Amino acid sequence: MKLVLIFGPGAVGKMTVGQELAKITGLKLFHNHMTIDLVSNFFNYGTPEGKRLVGLFRKEIFEAVAKSDLDGIIFTYMWAFDAQDDWDYVDSICLLFESHGAEVCFAELEADFEERHKRNSSPNRLAHKPTKRNLELSEKLFMNEEDKWRLNSLPGEIAREKYIRIDTTNLKPHEAARLIKDTFFL
Repeated sequence: MKLVLIFGPGAVGKMTVGQELAKITGLKLFHNHMTIDLVSNFFNYGTPEGKRLVGLFRKEIFEAVAKSDLDGIIFTYMWAFDAQDDWDYVDSICLLFESHGAEVCFAELEADFEERHKRNSSPNRLAHKPTKRNLELSEKLFMNEEDKWRLNSLPGEIAREKYIRIDTTNLKPHEAARLIKDTFFL
């Protein structure tokens, strides 16, 4: 079993690359907005109750998948590298899967700000992420995240053997997915 963690800043292509990777590997895609958008029907993700519920849903799904006979899962995540809570969260997910014998693979995506800004309102993003459809709010959140957090790692900061960093500025999603597959699935 594999856990492929695709991470990077907003609108870098995590979900879209994950969709393409799922097509060519057969792994299930669990993009982070699947739980955020579900819970947002009841509680804003920024509230304590919203975060608690998102965390519970994700934990239950991760535990069920880690114990299953699935070949693996692709999970997308916006990792704030200057927030210890995010490091702890990623470590807990990795530990869970590794404790069940899974191989954990890290795929970090990066792209120019201008390109990500354009992608923030792309049709695929809006189709699969209902909370992004309020374009004014989505734009505000996109800009705030950029100012508030460091959303790409520093050179050498990810100390995992199974790690790749991909600049998606000029890559098509299927090309980035192929790089991930070729790196981790040979």
